[in-house]
Amino acid sequence: QKRIVFYDTLLAHLEHAETEAVLAHELGHFKRRHIVKQLALSALLGLAGLAVLGWLSGELWFYRGLGVNSASNALALLLFLLVTPVFTQFLHPLLALLSRRYEFEADDFARLQTGAEPLISALVKLYRENASTLTPDPLYSAFHDSHPPAPVRVAQLNSKT
Repeated sequence: QKRIVFYDTLLAHLEHAETEAVLAHELGHFKRRHIVKQLALSALLGLAGLAVLGWLSGELWFYRGLGVNSASNALALLLFLLVTPVFTQFLHPLLALLSRRYEFEADDFARLQTGAEPLISALVKLYRENASTLTPDPLYSAFHDSHPPAPVRVAQLNSKT
Protein backbone atom coordinates (compact mmCIF):
# COMPACT_ATOMS: atom_id res chain seq x y z
CA GLN A 1 0.00 0.00 0.00
CA LYS A 2 1.27 3.43 -0.92
CA ARG A 3 0.49 6.42 1.28
CA ILE A 4 1.22 10.08 1.43
CA VAL A 5 0.83 11.41 4.97
CA PHE A 6 -0.06 15.04 5.65
CA TYR A 7 0.33 16.27 9.20
CA ASP A 8 -2.45 18.32 10.72
CA THR A 9 -0.11 21.32 11.00
CA LEU A 10 0.37 21.29 7.22
CA LEU A 11 -3.35 21.08 6.61
CA ALA A 12 -4.03 23.85 9.12
CA HIS A 13 -1.64 26.32 7.49
CA LEU A 14 -2.35 25.76 3.80
CA GLU A 15 -5.33 26.67 1.67
CA HIS A 16 -7.10 23.89 -0.24
CA ALA A 17 -5.36 24.71 -3.56
CA GLU A 18 -1.97 24.81 -1.82
CA THR A 19 -2.60 21.41 -0.24
CA GLU A 20 -3.47 20.03 -3.67
CA ALA A 21 -0.22 21.46 -5.04
CA VAL A 22 1.81 19.83 -2.26
CA LEU A 23 0.01 16.54 -2.89
CA ALA A 24 0.77 16.87 -6.61
CA HIS A 25 4.43 17.50 -5.75
CA GLU A 26 4.57 14.32 -3.67
CA LEU A 27 2.79 12.40 -6.43
CA GLY A 28 5.47 13.73 -8.78
CA HIS A 29 8.10 11.95 -6.69
CA PHE A 30 6.07 8.75 -7.03
CA LYS A 31 5.38 9.09 -10.77
CA ARG A 32 9.02 9.87 -11.55
CA ARG A 33 10.13 6.95 -9.35
CA HIS A 34 12.44 9.11 -7.24
CA ILE A 35 12.08 6.95 -4.15
CA VAL A 36 12.90 3.75 -6.05
CA LYS A 37 15.91 5.46 -7.65
CA GLN A 38 17.14 6.73 -4.28
CA LEU A 39 16.76 3.29 -2.70
CA ALA A 40 18.63 1.66 -5.59
CA LEU A 41 21.44 4.20 -5.32
CA SER A 42 21.64 3.69 -1.55
CA ALA A 43 21.80 -0.07 -2.03
CA LEU A 44 24.56 0.25 -4.63
CA LEU A 45 26.58 2.58 -2.43
CA GLY A 46 26.09 0.23 0.53
CA LEU A 47 27.24 -2.78 -1.49
CA ALA A 48 30.24 -0.84 -2.78
CA GLY A 49 31.11 0.08 0.80
CA LEU A 50 30.88 -3.56 1.88
CA ALA A 51 33.09 -4.60 -1.04
CA VAL A 52 35.71 -2.02 -0.05
CA LEU A 53 35.46 -3.14 3.58
CA GLY A 54 35.94 -6.77 2.53
CA TRP A 55 39.01 -5.85 0.52
CA LEU A 56 40.52 -3.58 3.21
CA SER A 57 40.00 -6.16 5.96
CA GLY A 58 42.64 -8.35 4.28
CA GLU A 59 45.19 -5.57 3.71
CA LEU A 60 47.81 -5.10 6.43
CA TRP A 61 48.69 -1.59 5.20
CA PHE A 62 45.14 -0.52 6.11
CA TYR A 63 45.67 -1.43 9.77
CA ARG A 64 49.27 -0.20 9.96
CA GLY A 65 48.40 3.09 8.27
CA LEU A 66 45.94 3.75 11.07
CA GLY A 67 48.42 2.80 13.80
CA VAL A 68 47.07 -0.68 14.52
CA ASN A 69 49.38 -3.71 14.56
CA SER A 70 46.85 -6.54 14.60
CA ALA A 71 44.12 -7.40 12.11
CA SER A 72 40.60 -8.69 12.66
CA ASN A 73 37.22 -8.34 11.00
CA ALA A 74 35.80 -6.43 13.96
CA LEU A 75 38.75 -4.05 13.95
CA ALA A 76 38.48 -3.62 10.18
CA LEU A 77 34.82 -2.64 10.56
CA LEU A 78 35.59 -0.17 13.33
CA LEU A 79 38.46 1.45 11.42
CA PHE A 80 36.41 1.51 8.22
CA LEU A 81 33.55 3.30 9.97
CA LEU A 82 36.01 5.83 11.36
CA VAL A 83 37.70 6.69 8.05
CA THR A 84 34.79 6.35 5.61
CA PRO A 85 33.40 9.88 6.20
CA VAL A 86 36.75 11.38 5.22
CA PHE A 87 36.81 9.56 1.89
CA THR A 88 33.12 9.89 1.04
CA GLN A 89 32.76 13.61 1.77
CA PHE A 90 32.88 14.33 -1.98
CA LEU A 91 29.65 12.35 -2.40
CA HIS A 92 27.61 14.76 -0.29
CA PRO A 93 27.30 17.54 -2.88
CA LEU A 94 26.62 14.99 -5.62
CA LEU A 95 23.84 13.33 -3.64
CA ALA A 96 22.42 16.72 -2.64
CA LEU A 97 22.50 17.78 -6.31
CA LEU A 98 20.56 14.66 -7.29
CA SER A 99 18.03 15.25 -4.52
CA ARG A 100 17.55 18.88 -5.56
CA ARG A 101 17.08 17.75 -9.17
CA TYR A 102 14.33 15.41 -8.01
CA GLU A 103 12.69 18.30 -6.14
CA PHE A 104 12.66 20.41 -9.32
CA GLU A 105 11.13 17.50 -11.24
CA ALA A 106 8.42 17.04 -8.60
CA ASP A 107 7.78 20.80 -8.60
CA ASP A 108 7.38 20.71 -12.37
CA PHE A 109 4.97 17.77 -12.12
CA ALA A 110 2.90 19.71 -9.58
CA ARG A 111 2.99 22.83 -11.77
CA LEU A 112 1.53 20.85 -14.66
CA GLN A 113 -1.23 19.44 -12.43
CA THR A 114 -2.26 22.45 -10.35
CA GLY A 115 -0.48 25.48 -11.78
CA ALA A 116 2.53 27.28 -10.37
CA GLU A 117 0.81 29.78 -8.06
CA PRO A 118 -0.61 27.36 -5.45
CA LEU A 119 2.73 25.55 -5.20
CA ILE A 120 4.69 28.80 -4.94
CA SER A 121 2.37 30.02 -2.20
CA ALA A 122 2.63 26.69 -0.36
CA LEU A 123 6.43 26.62 -0.64
CA VAL A 124 6.80 30.10 0.82
CA LYS A 125 4.47 29.22 3.71
CA LEU A 126 6.23 25.90 4.37
CA TYR A 127 9.71 27.43 4.33
CA ARG A 128 8.57 30.15 6.74
CA GLU A 129 6.67 27.69 8.95
CA ASN A 130 9.75 25.46 9.20
CA ALA A 131 11.97 28.50 9.86
CA SER A 132 14.12 27.57 6.88
CA THR A 133 16.60 30.11 5.65
CA LEU A 134 15.14 31.63 2.52
CA THR A 135 18.56 32.72 1.23
CA PRO A 136 21.16 30.20 2.46
CA ASP A 137 24.82 30.37 1.52
CA PRO A 138 25.09 28.72 -1.93
CA LEU A 139 28.20 26.70 -1.06
CA TYR A 140 26.75 25.44 2.21
CA SER A 141 23.48 24.66 0.45
CA ALA A 142 25.29 22.69 -2.27
CA PHE A 143 26.88 20.42 0.33
CA HIS A 144 24.07 20.01 2.82
CA ASP A 145 20.62 20.90 1.51
CA SER A 146 18.49 18.20 -0.08
CA HIS A 147 15.93 20.80 -1.19
CA PRO A 148 16.68 23.90 -3.25
CA PRO A 149 16.20 27.25 -1.50
CA ALA A 150 12.68 28.67 -1.83
CA PRO A 151 13.68 31.61 -4.07
CA VAL A 152 15.38 29.23 -6.51
CA ARG A 153 12.33 26.97 -6.63
CA VAL A 154 9.99 29.93 -7.07
CA ALA A 155 12.16 31.35 -9.87
CA GLN A 156 12.23 27.95 -11.58
CA LEU A 157 8.45 27.65 -11.37
CA ASN A 158 7.94 31.21 -12.62
CA SER A 159 10.27 30.65 -15.56
CA LYS A 160 8.04 27.84 -16.82
CA THR A 161 4.71 29.66 -16.64
